Amino acid sequence: MKHIFREYDIRGIFEKDLTEDIVKKIGYFLGKKIEGEYVFVSYDARTHSPVLHNWLVSGLNKAGKKVISGGMLPTGANYFANFRPLCIDGIGKVDISGSVQITGSHNPPEYNGFKITINKLPFYGKDIYSLGDEILNGDIEIENNTDVIKYDLRSDYIDYISNQFSHLKGVELNAVFDCGNGVAGVVLKDILENIGIKNYEILFEKPDGTFPNHHPDPTEEENLKDVYNALKTRKYAFAFDGDADRIAFLDQKYNYKGDILAYFFAENMENPCVISEVKATQVMYDEINKIGRAIMYKTGHSNLKTLLKKENCDLAAEVSGHIFFNDRYFGIDDAVYVAFRIIELIKEGFEFDKEFEKLPKVYNTDEIKVKTTEEKKFKIIKKLKKYLEDNKKGLGIKKIVDVDGVRVIFENGWGLIRASNTTPVLITRFEAKSEEELKKIQKTLTEILNKFL
Repeated sequence: MKHIFREYDIRGIFEKDLTEDIVKKIGYFLGKKIEGEYVFVSYDARTHSPVLHNWLVSGLNKAGKKVISGGMLPTGANYFANFRPLCIDGIGKVDISGSVQITGSHNPPEYNGFKITINKLPFYGKDIYSLGDEILNGDIEIENNTDVIKYDLRSDYIDYISNQFSHLKGVELNAVFDCGNGVAGVVLKDILENIGIKNYEILFEKPDGTFPNHHPDPTEEENLKDVYNALKTRKYAFAFDGDADRIAFLDQKYNYKGDILAYFFAENMENPCVISEVKATQVMYDEINKIGRAIMYKTGHSNLKTLLKKENCDLAAEVSGHIFFNDRYFGIDDAVYVAFRIIELIKEGFEFDKEFEKLPKVYNTDEIKVKTTEEKKFKIIKKLKKYLEDNKKGLGIKKIVDVDGVRVIFENGWGLIRASNTTPVLITRFEAKSEEELKKIQKTLTEILNKFL
């Protein structure tokens, strides 16, 4: 059962991994770590999320917490609750000390899990592993107690986003939004209507945890078939993952990944400071450094959120579409909010395709996963790094960045090999200035990696 306690969240299969006993204990032992009185809980569209909600609440109540329940909401709205006083009838204004979003994110329907925030910061890494040890060694009976304070955070969130983007009133968008039957559909249409945005359509708006139309992961091309079909007549497309903390943005020519979107946003800021991950294109780092400051850091939404606060940068971004605005927002990955920042650029006449085509041309691969074991993956990276350092000159390596795995920089490109924090695989990605150089870098590093598998 230890495998459900991961680097960034808790995740597993309903009733197989996430049993009543385990989930109640998650609520109890987590509740003991939260110093304040109030905890906010909400959940995604999965069919078993309400069941997990009641089990988790029982544990939190046993720990002496007062649970405020927001019902079904996007993950971004759950994070949002940490930064706004909640005005509760009969109690008054309440600041919560932590929140839990029950979500399986972009995983298959049988999966679910918990994304946790304490004192406005992500609860992750060693803290989650330590919590897991306590839970697996804990011996406590937890009775059913589903008492909660129900709170309409949905309305607060819709009103806040609508007010933040009221200047977009009347925009003729000519766009399609794909909610993928996830929780973006809980809030999106009301915000669009409140603002007065015109000329759009919404696909698969109704939340349905069986995901009958396609899997809720817009990073996979096969899940964008309906979007591409809509783009035959629409100019822009937005697609959300299951819990609406990641976004895909496309026009009729290109699918813009999170790192490229970060550059577009930075272009429209004065002296921008942007954080991204080791998987991001070198083009983004080079171009942002011409107009501001770009920082390369570890992959993972919790890592980026934490550094974003520490460095007080404007935004952070992952290739996969987690984008975190500290500029005018709370430094959280909220894809619904990001969609409206993109619509701002559209209103201002920003030409995404032309700006993209101005960038230096590079060739890159998608992520390539190499199977290994939990026990071996970090040891392999350690051995690989030593080999590359020892043979740096002979291999023509200019620099090795080891903030997360090894990003090996050559004259005309780079290759990345890192251990996944959530699965027993190594992740590789390659980029170069020509297809020939790309193949060369990929071949060189893959052959070296094979020595250690």
